[in-house]
Amino acid sequence: MAYLEKLAPILILLVVIAIVIARLPKVELGHSDAFRRRRVLNWLPLGLTYAFLYMARYNVTVSKLTLGDLLDPDGVPFMTNADFATIFGVGTLVYGFSFVINGPLTDRVGGKAAILASAGGSLVANALMGLVTWAVLHDPTSAVAANLTLTFSILYAANMYFQSFGAVAIVKVNAPWFHVRERGVFGAIFGVLISLGVYFAYDWGKLILDHWGLLWVFFVPAILLAICLVAVIAWVHDTPGAAGHHDFDTADASSGDEGPRLPVVMVFKKMLSNPIIVTIAFVEFCSGFLRQAIMQWFREFAKQTDAALGLVGSFVYDNWGVLLCCAGILGGVVAGVISDRVFDSRRGPVATILYAAMLVGALVLMLTFQTFFVGWLVILMSMCVIGVHGMLSGTASMDFGGKKNVGTAVGIIDGFVYLGTAVMSLTYGILLPNDPEIAADPAEWLMWPAAMIPVALLGTLLATRVWHAKPQPKKAAAA
Repeated sequence: MAYLEKLAPILILLVVIAIVIARLPKVELGHSDAFRRRRVLNWLPLGLTYAFLYMARYNVTVSKLTLGDLLDPDGVPFMTNADFATIFGVGTLVYGFSFVINGPLTDRVGGKAAILASAGGSLVANALMGLVTWAVLHDPTSAVAANLTLTFSILYAANMYFQSFGAVAIVKVNAPWFHVRERGVFGAIFGVLISLGVYFAYDWGKLILDHWGLLWVFFVPAILLAICLVAVIAWVHDTPGAAGHHDFDTADASSGDEGPRLPVVMVFKKMLSNPIIVTIAFVEFCSGFLRQAIMQWFREFAKQTDAALGLVGSFVYDNWGVLLCCAGILGGVVAGVISDRVFDSRRGPVATILYAAMLVGALVLMLTFQTFFVGWLVILMSMCVIGVHGMLSGTASMDFGGKKNVGTAVGIIDGFVYLGTAVMSLTYGILLPNDPEIAADPAEWLMWPAAMIPVALLGTLLATRVWHAKPQPKKAAAA
């Protein structure tokens, strides 16, 4: 019943959004109703797989809530703030650099094969993390328990390697199914999927932790990914043509490019010589830093300063996943609709506006992080940054990479996202208090909001540089 109570507001929000989008004037591109239905059947299992990959990624953060309280035989927590920062930092570095391999590889083998590799590899890694956790709980004096940080770092790095196929795969598959003029709506869908994944990770993960125990925080995502593997095999196709429909000109940067596939090195040089893609990548570096600075550390801040601030048990703390999900859905949908309907399918203006809001939010957060207002403010900031992420990683990568090289483009852009996340993790591992007695003082957490300000400023300035950017097909797109 608790699951249903938490899921209800998300379902209501999704229904309202679906009604609003359905009532907007349609972009007429000649799609039949049968094609639209088949497209939904294609991206829905793919999208749910991506959402459950998020659950299988951030369950490490949920596990910290318990492992941080459990003490080893020497009275030291099994996972301190520094330990968690190391595990998460190593994983995100691996994730970021994996795109150098997995982006071009996805362009070669196709998005369906890539999402199967992602789900399968993550499934195994999560099962192994669950077994390691069992070993620690079963025998706190074991060698596994004594080397928990190292063991988790290795397994989480393996998990993140396979996870890196996920974002590339979902964009690679959907690029041939969505025209440039309707990709803002796909950006909204991408934001919804990210938000659902965050909800599954934090709120379902917390409920699993409370009711079933720590082991199932890892085993449940593995089981869900196994189910998704079957659904992807049954229903997902890389192109409309493979599903029995007509392939069409998407009017992106690959439009009119009928030549042979370029070697990987040449594709990378082509992408990295494109100033728009490079600028977007650096904007997304900032997004990776800011998004995870909020998602990974708010609950830890609230928990460790609870004696002074009393944030544990607050509405935001108890409903963190639901609120992040709703904020992300709203951010993604608003950004996507405005991009297509107001800014003629340009992604830069929306990114600039949302980044400016992020900058203002970071400045206000620095002044208010020791008040009850902190929870609602970081939720608002999350809405902005997820909106940007959906627009740039999920949509602009398709536009400017083109369906032919979108895997490499997403690899570069999303790689920068997680390089930003790794920098965030390592930065906060140094700046934030590690001793529990010191961390109980909210004033010692000043660097949490302070470090966001220069990153938000940089992101805002970079986003202004792609305000007018639109993809240039090699030939005029068919009507």
